[in-house]
Amino acid sequence: MDAQKTYSFWMQNPYFDEETKRELAAIAGDEREIADRFYKDLAFGTGGLRGVIGAGTNRMNIYTVRKATQGLANYIMREGLSERGVAIAYDSRHKSALFAEEAALVLAANGIRANVFSRLCPTPMLSFAVRKLGCAAGIAVTASHNPAEYNGYKVYWEDGGQITPPRDRDIIEEVNGVTDFAQVKTMQKEDAVNAGLYATIPEEVSDAYIEVLKQLQIHPELIRREAAGLKIVYTPLHGAGNLPVRRILKELGFTQVYMVKEQEEPDGDFPTVASPNPEEPDAFSLALKLAGEVDADIVLATDPDSDRLGVYAKDGKDGAYRSFTGNMLGMLLLEYILSQKKEMGALPKNGAVVTTIVSGKMAKRITEEYQVKLIETLTGFKYIGEQIRLFEQEHSLEFLFGYEESYGCLIGTYARDKDAVAAVMAICEAAVWCRYQGMTLCDQMERLYQKYGFYQETLDTAILKGQDGARKIAAMIEGIRENVPERIGGEKVVQFTDYREGVRVDCVSGKKETVGLPRSNVLYFGLSEEGFCCIRPSGTEPKIKFYIGVRAESQETAQRKLANLKEALTSLVKGQEGPDSSANAGCAYEG
Repeated sequence: MDAQKTYSFWMQNPYFDEETKRELAAIAGDEREIADRFYKDLAFGTGGLRGVIGAGTNRMNIYTVRKATQGLANYIMREGLSERGVAIAYDSRHKSALFAEEAALVLAANGIRANVFSRLCPTPMLSFAVRKLGCAAGIAVTASHNPAEYNGYKVYWEDGGQITPPRDRDIIEEVNGVTDFAQVKTMQKEDAVNAGLYATIPEEVSDAYIEVLKQLQIHPELIRREAAGLKIVYTPLHGAGNLPVRRILKELGFTQVYMVKEQEEPDGDFPTVASPNPEEPDAFSLALKLAGEVDADIVLATDPDSDRLGVYAKDGKDGAYRSFTGNMLGMLLLEYILSQKKEMGALPKNGAVVTTIVSGKMAKRITEEYQVKLIETLTGFKYIGEQIRLFEQEHSLEFLFGYEESYGCLIGTYARDKDAVAAVMAICEAAVWCRYQGMTLCDQMERLYQKYGFYQETLDTAILKGQDGARKIAAMIEGIRENVPERIGGEKVVQFTDYREGVRVDCVSGKKETVGLPRSNVLYFGLSEEGFCCIRPSGTEPKIKFYIGVRAESQETAQRKLANLKEALTSLVKGQEGPDSSANAGCAYEG
């Protein structure tokens, strides 16, 4: 794509509005900025769109949203599902409501009824609504936990899950087939409403969502009796979680809920945080301050579209607040769900837990303890949702719990995406149960380490923006793919998996096998003593991600092993411009 030529086209074509042209006029002569905005079309990936808000083909704006929606509409019509309609939700980000409306009007212009939430709502509620309303698809306008300059557009299918292969590729083909903005249909909202093609999703759907969550309690009688004694600090980080989280807690009897007032109201600038991401310690600064003032038991934060939950808990030993990673939260809930269901005689023989290849490995020990099946999928909660659909279609396994390291989990089948509202309810129930047993969540986590081993994980990232950054990320991964290390940080690579090529190699025996998962540009290294490293480019951000995990018999040993692996992996990646002295090619394979 000729960036300057496309820039001029946008400046001169009457199709683009004056606000867009004023924004573009302000960068006239800035060749680097023009190139970044116009060197490509914003990619409609396997989940949808995500990018910086602004004018240009490589930005999130009404034109790229319309184009993506026209492609989706073409696919829905091709499948003969127009009459079932589409559900649309949006969060608190800049232009989320506008993008939701623009998407709705494109659908309406194509004869597809758009059902739009009247106010911002959590993404998992959108997943629920698609199923509740019997829609063909769903659209969530959100950039999840990304910084304020981003927005995005996620596509869901009729089962309430994000689109997965091969459907995602088919939809991408339709989106890419819209090569001219003249192909995009739209209409006025008033006309769409009058034609019955634009409707507001009724409040009854939100009510039904809350009622379904309440049915997922394991010990409702204990909650009714003890909930009022738990002190909770909560922040929605200026996002969509405020009303539904407070509602579910109130209706369950949690009366001591303290809101972080500075972060209560929706605000797309996210003015109190560098990034509205509950994975980041800085996001908890105000919440922890309030927790100290009110002597809270637990501290909770949800991201803007309320599908991720971050947790701190007060340690009864010293009164300090300890953070829980996504893996730790997942293990606390997994142990609680399986142990309590077993105690009640409600643990099914065909039960299954689903996680991702980059998530913590304690789950293997826990599922073995309770004799339920553990399934690992590619990174991305859509693959966990896909497994639920397959269980139902095949009448094979009963879904018990799904989680991923990136602070997301699901405790029921009412939705097919991670749900922070449900996770808030579940971790508060677990905290009440621990309190009733004379423990804190910190005590329970220590018990898990003592029982299953000290598992530690970390995630490191390198941010490489723009055209050059994309090339560097690709080169890094290719360099490692072509020179697979024998050891990483002194740890022997016992198994290597290239998910792009669909090949797994036993580095001890040399045996190869086919990986039964969709192809993805991911490199995975299985290490001795249950350790692992994984390298993959982000599908939504200009990042390359490095996942690392270890197991040891003590916390100190685990932390030391983790630090060594992180340093070695960083050196391995940086060494792609030349030979790396710490790694010898020793597990080569033919793709």
